[in-house]
Amino acid sequence: MTAVLTISVLVLVAIAIWQMTKIFELSQVKAKTSNSEVANNEDNKNNGYLMFAFLVFIYLLTIFSFWKYSKFILPEAASAHGGQYDTLMLWSFVIIFIVQIITQALLHYFAFKYRGKEGQKALFYADNDRLEFIWTIIPVIVLAGLILWGLYTWTNIMDVNEEDDPLIVELYAQQFNWTARYGGDDNVLGDANVRMIDINKANILGVDESDPNGADDIIVKELHLPKGRKVNFKIRSQDVLHSAYMPHFRAQMNCVPGMITEFSFTPTVTTAEMRQRPEIIEKVQRTNAIRAERAAMGEPNSDPWEFDYVLLCNKICGKSHYNMQMKIIVESEEDFNQWLSEQPTFAETVAGK
Repeated sequence: MTAVLTISVLVLVAIAIWQMTKIFELSQVKAKTSNSEVANNEDNKNNGYLMFAFLVFIYLLTIFSFWKYSKFILPEAASAHGGQYDTLMLWSFVIIFIVQIITQALLHYFAFKYRGKEGQKALFYADNDRLEFIWTIIPVIVLAGLILWGLYTWTNIMDVNEEDDPLIVELYAQQFNWTARYGGDDNVLGDANVRMIDINKANILGVDESDPNGADDIIVKELHLPKGRKVNFKIRSQDVLHSAYMPHFRAQMNCVPGMITEFSFTPTVTTAEMRQRPEIIEKVQRTNAIRAERAAMGEPNSDPWEFDYVLLCNKICGKSHYNMQMKIIVESEEDFNQWLSEQPTFAETVAGK
């Protein structure tokens, strides 16, 4: 990759120098008028072939990018609404690429077919109502369909309500880490405000100690979620704008200082089940082989890797933004309840201090 970037930079520098020399030549006063800068039939023909060559190049580059970098496409969905999201995204891409292929092919074809020729006069339509109607109404219909479909999908995904007895979880963002808070036995979060933060009393989220709903709240640094149960997230930020991003669950919501934002989804695949997927096993094996090679060369941070769901920050929030993440474990509801019962409550944590 470094070699490719170096070569690209050198090529661009060479082109820039060449263009500067052309500008210098044009700036000189010439004693005689010359037609050397006027394109002739051969020049136009060559430019037409170059347009075709560029068309092939962009198509090959697109195919190569999908083949080489498909690993950066969103991973398998692990939430109930993930299928709707992926279907909408897939059809949007299909339509975009069909339109791109047709328009680019026509653009480059006509650039060659109607290239300049000596003695040939350009023909054109001053106006054509039928053509204008066609290329206006087709995009309107397609885009309107996508927008209506998107609004319908968005409405379903953003169905944040408490009618289905959801688990209530708060995600608290601060530079550069995440903290999760559960509602405890009553599944109700106590009031909280950044002005109530008291490090000396282990009140790192500013939970109101006078609110009885907050006494059984559970504050943790590792997010556990039960499979098959809806989870309503209430999201806060302590300092700057963050974004809670959970790619496997097709979930993302801004964390805005001074307000509470919400998102909801139902996990459908446990961490253990996801680790058994063939594509995940292959990725783990490939990654650990690379890490083993690095470890043999004495490189740090080359310990074996194991798949985990992860909560990321998707807004550039400072110098350690890249490291702002939290592990997510999806498990059966029985295992989740067992884990939750083992965690100290907010009242116990404060009393212990």
